[in-house]
Amino acid sequence: MGTVEAISERFLLPVLEGLIEAFPFVIQGIHADNGSEYINHRVAALLNKLRIGEFTKSRPRHCNDNAPRSSRGQALAESKNASVVRKSIGHIPRRFAPLVNEFTQRVLSPFLNTHRPCLFPADTLDDKGRVTKRYRDSDVMTPYDKLKSLDNAERFLNPGVTFDQLDALAHAVSDLEAANALNDARDALFRTIGRAWRDAA
Repeated sequence: MGTVEAISERFLLPVLEGLIEAFPFVIQGIHADNGSEYINHRVAALLNKLRIGEFTKSRPRHCNDNAPRSSRGQALAESKNASVVRKSIGHIPRRFAPLVNEFTQRVLSPFLNTHRPCLFPADTLDDKGRVTKRYRDSDVMTPYDKLKSLDNAERFLNPGVTFDQLDALAHAVSDLEAANALNDARDALFRTIGRAWRDAA
């Protein structure tokens, strides 16, 4: 997760590059909304430089886009925006975006990826042949555990990255210790923002 001061390519490009490089696996494609900050030559050049082949975008005024991957990506982004971003951070004045971005990339994203359980759906066929999604207790895992559960998951990792290295990072602290560290870092962030806000007033 990343934070930008304004929705423009000037602020987006460095954060986007940092986010892509933080993934331990190869990014094959990116899905974006229809804003010009995403659809431009500089973003295309960045994606070419990082060898990301597929770039899809939402159609304007089509939140229920018929393209399956587009609608899934849009729904996932909106649900994470509500359940993670607003719940963890809320609304922050834009001038504090660099501070918030450091917090999200250094503390919040690692916590979400390796310590926060998620529900992953299992597709089942009903009597009429329709695919339905079921959320079973056995499918609750962290995003990192989900990555490791894929068949031959090692093939998805970036060159030079191993699951032994990632395990060492993921298991360096317990889930409770990671949650406490997250809360402490968030409190420190809000204290910094509060002091700067009072000094400016």
